[in-house]
Amino acid sequence: MNILYLTFVLPLLGFLLLAFSGGRWSENVSAWIGTGAVGLSALVTLWVGIDFFAHGQETEVLTLWTWMSAGNFTIPFTLVLDGLSLTMLGVITGVGFLIHMYASWYMRGEEGYSRFFAYTNLFIASMVVLVLADNMMLMYMGWEGVGLCSYLLIGFYYNNPANGAAAMKAFIVTRIGDVFLAIGMFILFDQLGTLSFREMAVLAPEQLTAGSSIINWAMLMVLGGAVGKSAQLPLQTWLADAMAGPTPVSALIHAATMVTAGVYLVARSHALFLMAPDILELVGIVGAVTLVLAGFAALVQTDIKRILAYSTMSQIGYMFLALGAQAWDGAIFHLMTHAFFKALLFLSAGSVIIACHHEQNIFKMGGLRKKIPFVYACFLIGGGALAALPLLTAGFFSKDEILWGAYANGHFNLMLAGLIGAFFTSLYTFRLIFIVFHGETKTEAHQVKGFTHTFPLAVLALLSTFIGALITQPLGDVFPESTVTHEGKYVLEILSGVVAIVGVAIAAWLYLKQRQLVSQVANTKTGRFFSTWWFHAWGFDALYEVLFVKPYKGAAWLIQNDPVNQFFNLFGCLFKGANKGLSFSENGLARWYAASLGLGAVLVIALLLLV
Repeated sequence: MNILYLTFVLPLLGFLLLAFSGGRWSENVSAWIGTGAVGLSALVTLWVGIDFFAHGQETEVLTLWTWMSAGNFTIPFTLVLDGLSLTMLGVITGVGFLIHMYASWYMRGEEGYSRFFAYTNLFIASMVVLVLADNMMLMYMGWEGVGLCSYLLIGFYYNNPANGAAAMKAFIVTRIGDVFLAIGMFILFDQLGTLSFREMAVLAPEQLTAGSSIINWAMLMVLGGAVGKSAQLPLQTWLADAMAGPTPVSALIHAATMVTAGVYLVARSHALFLMAPDILELVGIVGAVTLVLAGFAALVQTDIKRILAYSTMSQIGYMFLALGAQAWDGAIFHLMTHAFFKALLFLSAGSVIIACHHEQNIFKMGGLRKKIPFVYACFLIGGGALAALPLLTAGFFSKDEILWGAYANGHFNLMLAGLIGAFFTSLYTFRLIFIVFHGETKTEAHQVKGFTHTFPLAVLALLSTFIGALITQPLGDVFPESTVTHEGKYVLEILSGVVAIVGVAIAAWLYLKQRQLVSQVANTKTGRFFSTWWFHAWGFDALYEVLFVKPYKGAAWLIQNDPVNQFFNLFGCLFKGANKGLSFSENGLARWYAASLGLGAVLVIALLLLV
C-alpha cells in the first residue's frame, strides 16, 4: 500500500523527463520512457490491487503531506484506495498503457513525438490524482490537470488553426463546468467545514436537511462540473470537435480518462446526491436525453472518428442514466467495459485511417475487410460490444445492468430511453462497419503491421468480449447495498438483445447493398432537413453562437479601445493641456508679464465689484 503514490509519480516523472529533453531524444527512447512510465504505473496498480484483496478489501488511506493550511482550512495530500478508486485506477493505467503502446506505432514520424508522450504522461498522472484524491480540493487539482492536457493534446497539430480552435473550445466549455464545480465546493465547505469525501458523507445527514435548497444548489453545481467534463447536455458541444487531435488522443480522452471523470465524480459523491433526490433524478434525465440526441447525430456523420465521438457521448449518457436511477454498480461496470471496446474502436479507426492514407470520410472507403482483415475483426468485436450484441460481448452485460437497474428502481421512462438508445447504437455502429469494410472498394488501402500495433488491439478485443464482463469490481463496500432482485431480468435481457439484433438487421438492409432507399429518403426535403439538423448535432453550436459567442464578440468590439481607461486618461490630458498653457505664459518677456499683471488686477477688481 505504501507504493500507491507511484501510480501518479511514475507518469509524472516520465512527463518531466520528456518535457526537459527538448525533443533531442530519438523516437525509440521517447517511446520507451512514455510507454514504460505508464506500464510501470499499471504494474504498481496490479500490486496494490492484489494487496487490497489480500487484506479483505479494506479501504486504505495514505496521507503524504499537508498540501495547504490556512486557519481552519486544511487540505492534506491524501490518497484513498477503495473498490471504486481501484477500479478506476485499473482502467486508467491498464487501458492507458495499451493506448500508449499503440501510439508509439501510430505517431512514428510525426513532428513532436516526445512532446506527445510528455502530454499523455501528464494526462495519466492528472487522472490518477483525480481518482485517488481523498478530498474534493485535491480531486480538483487533477480535474484541472486533465483539462489542461486535453487542450494540449487536442491542439497537438497546432499549425492548423482549426485544431487550435477545437482545443480552445474544449478548454472553454469544460472550464464553464469547472466554475460550477468550484461553486459547489464553496457551498459544501461553507456548510460542512470540510471537503473530504468520507467526512462529508457523515456530516451532511447531520447538518443538512435532505432536499433542502442548500444541498440542492450544491449538488446542482457539482452536476454542472460533471456534465462539462463528461460532455453531457448542455455542455456536450466540445467532444466531437476534440477529434482534431491524434487518434490515440481520442482513445485516451473518450475511453480511459477525461470523459469518465464526471461519472466518477457523481459516483464518488453519491452520499450527497442521495440527499438531493431531485438533482439525482436530473442526473438520469440528462443522461437519457443526451444518449438519444447523440444517437441521432451519429446516424448521419461521415467522419469515422466523429461517429465514435457521438457514440461516446451516448454511452456516457447511459452511465449518467444509471447514476440517476441509483444503479451505481451498473454505471461503473459500463464505464469499465466501455473503456475496453471504445479504446478498441478508436485504435482500430486509427489503423483504418493509416491504411487509407489519412482518409477519414467513410464514404470514400469501402471493401476494407479484405485488405485489413485483423482490423475488420477488431471492429466487429468492438462494434458488437458497443451495440450490446447478446451474450458474446461485454457491452451486453453492462448495458443490461443499467437497463434492469433503471426498471427495478421504478424509472421506466429511463429504461425506455435506454432501449431506444440501444437500437440507434446498433444501427449507426453497423452502418459504419458496413460502409467502411463492405461494398465497393474506393480507396487503395495498404496493410498495417507491427507488434505495438497488433498487441493492444488483440488485448482490447479479448476484453471487449464476454471475458471482459467476467472482471468483478469490488464495489460492495462503496455504494449502498442494492435491494434490487434479478427476478424477471431475463425478459429484459431478451428484449434488449432483440432490439440490438433488429438494429443490425436494419443497418444491413439499408447499407450492405446499393443503399437506394437511404439515398431516396436523404434527398427528400424532409430528409435533407433532418440529416442537416442531426449532422450539426441538433444545432447547439449555432444556438450558442447566437446566445453567447456573438454577444461576447460584440462586447469585446465595443470595449476594444478600453473606454474606462480612456475616461481616466481624460484627466491626464486636461492636466497636461493646463501645463502646456501655463508653460506658454513663462516666456521671459517683460511686456507680457506687465500685461498679465494688469489683466489679473482688472479681473480681481471686477470680481470684487460683482460680489
